[in-house]
Amino acid sequence: MPSSEELHKRRHAAVARGVTSMVASYVDHAAGGSLHDVDGREWIDFGSGIAVTSVGNAAPRVVAAVREQVERFTHTCFMVTPYESYVAVCEQLAALTPGTFDKRAALFNSGAEAVENAVKVARHATGRQAVVVFDHAYHGRTNLTMALTAKSMPYKHRFGPFAPEVYRAPMSYPLRDGGLSGAEAAARAIDVIEKQVGAANVAAVLIEPIQGEGGFVVPAPGFLPALSAWAREAGAVFIADEVQTGFCRTGSWFACADEGVEPDLVTTAKGMAGGLPLAGVVGRAELMDAVHPGGLGGTYGGNPIACAAALAAIETMHELDLNAAAKRLEAQFMLRLTALAQGDPGIAEVRGRGAMLALELVKPGSLEPDPLRTAAVARACHAAGLLVLTCGTYANVLRFLPPLVIAEEQVARGLDILAESLLAHLPG
Repeated sequence: MPSSEELHKRRHAAVARGVTSMVASYVDHAAGGSLHDVDGREWIDFGSGIAVTSVGNAAPRVVAAVREQVERFTHTCFMVTPYESYVAVCEQLAALTPGTFDKRAALFNSGAEAVENAVKVARHATGRQAVVVFDHAYHGRTNLTMALTAKSMPYKHRFGPFAPEVYRAPMSYPLRDGGLSGAEAAARAIDVIEKQVGAANVAAVLIEPIQGEGGFVVPAPGFLPALSAWAREAGAVFIADEVQTGFCRTGSWFACADEGVEPDLVTTAKGMAGGLPLAGVVGRAELMDAVHPGGLGGTYGGNPIACAAALAAIETMHELDLNAAAKRLEAQFMLRLTALAQGDPGIAEVRGRGAMLALELVKPGSLEPDPLRTAAVARACHAAGLLVLTCGTYANVLRFLPPLVIAEEQVARGLDILAESLLAHLPG
């Protein structure tokens, strides 16, 4: 088997420079909460492939379901000859997302594709065009979702022009909001929307219940309910982008449920199918069914192998009660992260929910972001065998997204490595 060094040389000759990787080690196999590279090295996984392998890599139910489906058929295109597993996944989405109203769903390939189709549904159903998104948001890399995403580099730089009729409102960011409550932050956002867009023009309000790439920003309590109520009164569609927060990641099936918010539409992907590419849009039947026949779909959307994996992953989530597992991980992480923050003047905040947690690093005595230390700590973790991810508008957030099946002992070892890495790069 080629070494990571050999594979890296081949990569430079074959893979486009714009596709980057956080580490230069190449994976050979993975299971549970660990990755093993081609050089025989083990990595503790605090990333889950960016919140994808929530049920663990090569989860037994998922492997068995995929193997069985591959032997039956690999593709027909649901738009040509349908099959039961697509219908079953849509049934699960309707059952698991917040709200007891009648729902419909459609399946796609990626989170960005789901978001784009949710916007299509909202525009078609309302007859309006304007879409409201928020500071620090991340919604994808297609042309429309780049317009929806807030951060320029690396996601939008020199890729324009972008899709029009996208408007940005201020997010509730408690660390940087000067003490605004959720209701006050919502009033600020609504004031911007009403003045700059006009309520009658808004097709959709699109928001991540906890922001992902933007820095794991958890809005103040009351922010989401107030926005949802305003959207309903204005006749706009409230879309929850639960691509990263969904499927037990925050200790609930979907993060909106934590404040009793019932979105009109929910977008899903990432943790949905145990590592296979699958995404969905689910929501109010009258909205989803407003689109004419043939208006939604795609050749690979709801591929039968991915659908089989999703059904097996959801069974695993139920069987292992991964919502409870996420809460246990939150308790274990928070205890240690809070202790670290107390002794580190460069940690401005420990935040998150469930197994979606983060540290925001700043220059001591200020809120000035410290991206250089953040990158250095991440590199030190990688060198010691812990895979961590960074994020944030200011590139100063360490984020933790372990598989929900990771062992307590692995978490403890990983947090030891994190502590050592932070200590080795204390701000001077």
